[in-house]
Amino acid sequence: MFDDYVQYDGLGLADLIAKREVEPKEVLEAAIRRAEKLNPALNAIVTPLYDFARARLADNLSGPFAGVPFLLKDAHHALKGTPMSNGSRLHKGEISQHTAEIVRRFLDAGLVVFGKTNTPEYKLSVFTMPKAWGATRNPWDETRSAGGSSGGSAAAVAAGIVPMASATDEGGSIRMPASACGVFGLKPSRGRNPIGPDFSWEYEGQSTSHIVSRTVRDTAAMLDATEGPESGSPYVAPGPTGFLAALNDDLGQLRVGIATATEVFGVQIESPCLEAVHATGRLLQDLGHIVEEVPLPYDEWEVLRAAIILGATNTAAVVSDLEAKYGRAKVRGSLEDVLLLLAEVGRALPADAVGASRLTGRRIGLALARFHDEYDILVTPTLGRVPVPIEQAEPTSGERRLLRFLVSPAAAGCFRVPWLRGRLMDAQMEAFSKQVLHRTMAANLTGAPAMSVPLHRTENDLPVGVQFLGRFGDEVTLLRLAAQLEQAKPWPVRR
Repeated sequence: MFDDYVQYDGLGLADLIAKREVEPKEVLEAAIRRAEKLNPALNAIVTPLYDFARARLADNLSGPFAGVPFLLKDAHHALKGTPMSNGSRLHKGEISQHTAEIVRRFLDAGLVVFGKTNTPEYKLSVFTMPKAWGATRNPWDETRSAGGSSGGSAAAVAAGIVPMASATDEGGSIRMPASACGVFGLKPSRGRNPIGPDFSWEYEGQSTSHIVSRTVRDTAAMLDATEGPESGSPYVAPGPTGFLAALNDDLGQLRVGIATATEVFGVQIESPCLEAVHATGRLLQDLGHIVEEVPLPYDEWEVLRAAIILGATNTAAVVSDLEAKYGRAKVRGSLEDVLLLLAEVGRALPADAVGASRLTGRRIGLALARFHDEYDILVTPTLGRVPVPIEQAEPTSGERRLLRFLVSPAAAGCFRVPWLRGRLMDAQMEAFSKQVLHRTMAANLTGAPAMSVPLHRTENDLPVGVQFLGRFGDEVTLLRLAAQLEQAKPWPVRR
């Protein structure tokens, strides 16, 4: 029996296996035992694939992570012949007919997939609590949310079930649960990693895929294994690459801008999140970097509006495709009201709103590029609040009644009246902003790389992440800095 499983990261396990100090079967069974012990309380894994994983061990596995146990997010990351629900009651029990390109690259790296992790329906929530599967709980405090939308993956990594797991990021879905669960999460540059061949949920370049992990070197090595162009994608990220090797290079002195505004979307940031940013600034100065307080180089309300409009219009297209495939009655009887409302908003928006949102993304991208003419890194809170109790993540009874009305036939006319549609849009933005309190969406809208690093803890030991946003195409600087921070202030793992 391999009792030291949780002590190793992915590269560490791969090294043990390569040296024949432990058999791949022992490592897999250790992961399964840990999943069986911890998952009933966490609800991080919704679909075990134990037999699939045991059969894979018969293959001649190779690659940097040969024999290492791994979990796939149960949305977008399709694996042919296995179930994928997209966090939705509509798709429970459906079997994937293809393998996503990034999953193929995960497999080529030698990983052994033994389960699928929980996610909100179609990844469209900052909390992982779909009606299809129920809530994923935070390993540091099981009364609290693990965040979303990659909450199942982040919880599994934080609990030591796996050293890393797949994740996606449309508006912060890697970084937000990484912050909530105290793990490391990098959102790569647009086009760095593949997202096809199903581009339905790409959100016009806002969505990307990678992993959450416990160590920086695992994230860097995985990016080496997955990065590169794919067929059909309009986006290709520029160099440099060679991410794992770059961790050993001298970082030099960086110019860092710290955004210390005390509000997000007009709501006060909780004190542990502010203290995390200030403490990070002091740590960066101690490491020899130049640190200055700066205002945000963009208007966060513009970011939010553009991201919601692009998300809503793309959601409308996807829901229309689902209705054509399954029938309108089945789709409306299966999908959650939040998703249906977003689709209704998207269907009602005029074409010029979509064009304006695209231009907003370009303008904010230019503002960030000019910021990076002076500063190497922008530092902000990842989240504006600590992980919330599960019951606070649930909509109130009044909010549920309003949602049911807005997606009912009786409300259909509301979306055709311009001023009323505008009021609904503003209300949705306000509700979303107060629920989320994050500064992650600018990276998705512009395609810039960004990471959440678990550098802080509250008095009651809850994790608080700090976000670092870099130049487009320059994950190398982010990863080098993360490795330096990891060495200077190692983060704990939930045992």
